[in-house]
Amino acid sequence: MRGTKAHPETWRVLHMRAVYTIGYEGTAVDALITALRAAGVRVLADVRAVPVSRKRGFSKSALAKRLGEEGITYAHFAELGDPKPGRDAARAGRYERFHQIYSTHLRKTKAQAALRTLAEVAQRAPTCLLCFERHSQHCHRAIVARSLRGFDVIDLHPAVTASTARNASEYASRHAREGLAQPEQEIR
Repeated sequence: MRGTKAHPETWRVLHMRAVYTIGYEGTAVDALITALRAAGVRVLADVRAVPVSRKRGFSKSALAKRLGEEGITYAHFAELGDPKPGRDAARAGRYERFHQIYSTHLRKTKAQAALRTLAEVAQRAPTCLLCFERHSQHCHRAIVARSLRGFDVIDLHPAVTASTARNASEYASRHAREGLAQPEQEIR
Protein backbone atom coordinates (compact mmCIF):
# COMPACT_ATOMS: atom_id res chain seq x y z
CA MET A 1 0.00 0.00 0.00
CA ARG A 2 1.14 3.53 -0.71
CA GLY A 3 1.01 6.54 1.54
CA THR A 4 0.58 6.37 5.30
CA LYS A 5 -2.25 3.85 5.38
CA ALA A 6 -1.40 0.64 7.16
CA HIS A 7 -2.21 -2.73 5.71
CA PRO A 8 -5.61 -3.88 7.08
CA GLU A 9 -4.02 -6.88 8.78
CA THR A 10 -1.49 -4.60 10.50
CA TRP A 11 -4.29 -2.36 11.72
CA ARG A 12 -6.11 -5.36 13.21
CA VAL A 13 -3.01 -6.48 15.11
CA LEU A 14 -2.24 -3.00 16.40
CA HIS A 15 -5.77 -2.38 17.66
CA MET A 16 -6.70 -5.69 19.16
CA ARG A 17 -5.31 -5.21 22.67
CA ALA A 18 -7.75 -4.14 25.32
CA VAL A 19 -7.62 -3.06 28.90
CA TYR A 20 -10.78 -3.47 30.95
CA THR A 21 -12.09 -1.39 33.84
CA ILE A 22 -14.59 -2.28 36.54
CA GLY A 23 -16.02 -0.71 39.69
CA TYR A 24 -17.40 -2.70 42.59
CA GLU A 25 -19.85 -0.14 44.00
CA GLY A 26 -23.14 -1.85 44.83
CA THR A 27 -22.02 -5.37 43.98
CA ALA A 28 -20.70 -8.53 45.59
CA VAL A 29 -17.34 -10.21 45.01
CA ASP A 30 -18.97 -13.15 43.21
CA ALA A 31 -20.60 -10.84 40.65
CA LEU A 32 -17.30 -9.07 40.08
CA ILE A 33 -15.49 -12.36 39.51
CA THR A 34 -18.23 -13.56 37.15
CA ALA A 35 -17.73 -10.44 35.02
CA LEU A 36 -13.93 -10.83 35.06
CA ARG A 37 -14.09 -14.49 34.09
CA ALA A 38 -16.66 -13.84 31.34
CA ALA A 39 -14.27 -11.32 29.79
CA GLY A 40 -11.27 -13.63 30.12
CA VAL A 41 -9.41 -11.32 32.51
CA ARG A 42 -6.21 -12.87 33.91
CA VAL A 43 -4.94 -9.91 35.99
CA LEU A 44 -6.90 -7.54 38.21
CA ALA A 45 -4.94 -4.29 38.62
CA ASP A 46 -6.21 -2.55 41.75
CA VAL A 47 -5.68 1.18 41.21
CA ARG A 48 -7.05 2.31 44.57
CA ALA A 49 -4.67 4.43 46.65
CA VAL A 50 -5.95 2.69 49.77
CA PRO A 51 -6.99 -0.91 49.01
CA VAL A 52 -9.32 -1.33 51.96
CA SER A 53 -13.08 -1.50 51.88
CA ARG A 54 -15.95 -1.76 54.29
CA LYS A 55 -17.57 -3.93 51.66
CA ARG A 56 -16.89 -7.56 52.45
CA GLY A 57 -14.32 -9.24 50.20
CA PHE A 58 -12.91 -6.10 48.59
CA SER A 59 -9.98 -5.32 50.88
CA LYS A 60 -6.60 -6.16 49.38
CA SER A 61 -5.82 -9.46 51.16
CA ALA A 62 -9.31 -10.93 50.92
CA LEU A 63 -9.68 -9.92 47.29
CA ALA A 64 -6.24 -11.25 46.31
CA LYS A 65 -7.00 -14.58 47.99
CA ARG A 66 -10.40 -14.94 46.32
CA LEU A 67 -9.05 -13.97 42.90
CA GLY A 68 -6.20 -16.45 43.30
CA GLU A 69 -8.75 -19.21 43.90
CA GLU A 70 -10.27 -18.27 40.54
CA GLY A 71 -6.94 -18.23 38.68
CA ILE A 72 -6.83 -14.43 38.43
CA THR A 73 -3.69 -12.58 39.51
CA TYR A 74 -4.09 -9.59 41.83
CA ALA A 75 -1.69 -6.65 41.45
CA HIS A 76 -1.92 -3.44 43.48
CA PHE A 77 -0.77 -0.20 41.84
CA ALA A 78 -0.91 2.21 44.79
CA GLU A 79 1.04 4.84 42.84
CA LEU A 80 -1.89 5.07 40.40
CA GLY A 81 -4.42 5.69 43.16
CA ASP A 82 -6.32 8.96 43.34
CA PRO A 83 -4.88 11.22 46.07
CA LYS A 84 -7.27 12.26 48.85
CA PRO A 85 -7.92 15.77 47.46
CA GLY A 86 -8.94 14.19 44.15
CA ARG A 87 -11.24 11.70 45.87
CA ASP A 88 -12.78 14.54 47.89
CA ALA A 89 -13.37 16.63 44.74
CA ALA A 90 -14.99 13.67 42.96
CA ARG A 91 -17.24 12.90 45.95
CA ALA A 92 -18.35 16.55 45.95
CA GLY A 93 -19.20 16.35 42.26
CA ARG A 94 -16.38 18.75 41.32
CA TYR A 95 -15.21 16.62 38.41
CA GLU A 96 -13.18 19.31 36.65
CA ARG A 97 -11.16 19.82 39.84
CA PHE A 98 -10.86 16.05 40.30
CA HIS A 99 -9.45 15.73 36.76
CA GLN A 100 -6.95 18.53 37.40
CA ILE A 101 -5.74 16.95 40.63
CA TYR A 102 -5.45 13.47 39.20
CA SER A 103 -3.81 14.59 35.96
CA THR A 104 -1.16 16.42 38.00
CA HIS A 105 -0.66 13.31 40.16
CA LEU A 106 -0.32 11.08 37.11
CA ARG A 107 2.60 13.17 35.80
CA LYS A 108 4.71 12.37 38.89
CA THR A 109 7.72 10.10 38.43
CA LYS A 110 6.39 7.23 40.57
CA ALA A 111 2.99 7.31 38.87
CA GLN A 112 4.64 7.28 35.43
CA ALA A 113 6.78 4.28 36.43
CA ALA A 114 3.66 2.46 37.69
CA LEU A 115 1.86 3.30 34.45
CA ARG A 116 4.71 1.76 32.42
CA THR A 117 4.62 -1.37 34.59
CA LEU A 118 0.85 -1.60 34.19
CA ALA A 119 1.20 -1.32 30.40
CA GLU A 120 3.73 -4.19 30.44
CA VAL A 121 1.35 -6.32 32.52
CA ALA A 122 -1.57 -5.54 30.20
CA GLN A 123 0.52 -6.48 27.17
CA ARG A 124 1.21 -9.92 28.64
CA ALA A 125 -2.28 -10.83 29.84
CA PRO A 126 -5.86 -9.51 29.68
CA THR A 127 -5.98 -6.96 32.51
CA CYS A 128 -8.78 -5.13 34.28
CA LEU A 129 -8.41 -1.95 36.35
CA LEU A 130 -10.41 -1.98 39.60
CA CYS A 131 -11.71 0.87 41.69
CA PHE A 132 -14.85 1.51 43.73
CA GLU A 133 -16.97 3.81 41.54
CA ARG A 134 -19.57 2.00 39.45
CA HIS A 135 -19.33 4.38 36.50
CA SER A 136 -15.87 4.89 35.08
CA GLN A 137 -16.53 8.40 33.78
CA HIS A 138 -16.41 9.62 37.41
CA CYS A 139 -13.38 7.54 38.35
CA HIS A 140 -9.66 7.96 37.91
CA ARG A 141 -9.43 4.44 36.47
CA ALA A 142 -10.79 5.85 33.19
CA ILE A 143 -7.92 8.34 33.09
CA VAL A 144 -5.43 5.56 33.82
CA ALA A 145 -6.94 3.33 31.12
CA ARG A 146 -6.84 6.12 28.52
CA SER A 147 -3.19 6.79 29.45
CA LEU A 148 -2.23 3.28 28.35
CA ARG A 149 -1.34 3.89 24.71
CA GLY A 150 -2.31 1.26 22.15
CA PHE A 151 -5.15 -0.30 24.14
CA ASP A 152 -8.87 -0.24 23.53
CA VAL A 153 -10.73 0.48 26.79
CA ILE A 154 -13.70 -1.71 27.72
CA ASP A 155 -15.76 -0.97 30.81
CA LEU A 156 -17.10 -4.09 32.47
CA HIS A 157 -20.00 -4.14 34.88
CA PRO A 158 -20.54 -6.78 37.55
CA ALA A 159 -24.06 -7.38 36.23
CA VAL A 160 -22.62 -8.40 32.88
CA THR A 161 -24.98 -9.43 30.09
CA ALA A 162 -24.34 -12.41 27.84
CA SER A 163 -23.58 -10.20 24.80
CA THR A 164 -21.24 -7.92 26.78
CA ALA A 165 -19.36 -10.93 28.09
CA ARG A 166 -19.19 -12.48 24.62
CA ASN A 167 -17.82 -9.25 23.06
CA ALA A 168 -15.31 -8.70 25.87
CA SER A 169 -14.14 -12.32 25.74
CA GLU A 170 -13.23 -11.86 22.06
CA TYR A 171 -10.41 -9.59 23.22
CA ALA A 172 -9.17 -12.25 25.63
CA SER A 173 -9.10 -14.87 22.89
CA ARG A 174 -7.17 -12.45 20.67
CA HIS A 175 -4.60 -12.04 23.45
CA ALA A 176 -4.14 -15.82 23.45
CA ARG A 177 -4.02 -16.16 19.64
CA GLU A 178 -1.39 -13.46 19.35
CA GLY A 179 0.73 -14.88 22.16
CA LEU A 180 0.00 -11.98 24.49
CA ALA A 181 -1.62 -14.07 27.20
CA GLN A 182 0.95 -15.96 29.21
CA PRO A 183 -0.81 -17.25 32.32
CA GLU A 184 2.19 -19.14 33.64
CA GLN A 185 4.39 -16.04 33.54
CA GLU A 186 4.66 -14.18 36.83
CA ILE A 187 2.96 -10.81 36.66
CA ARG A 188 4.64 -7.81 38.33
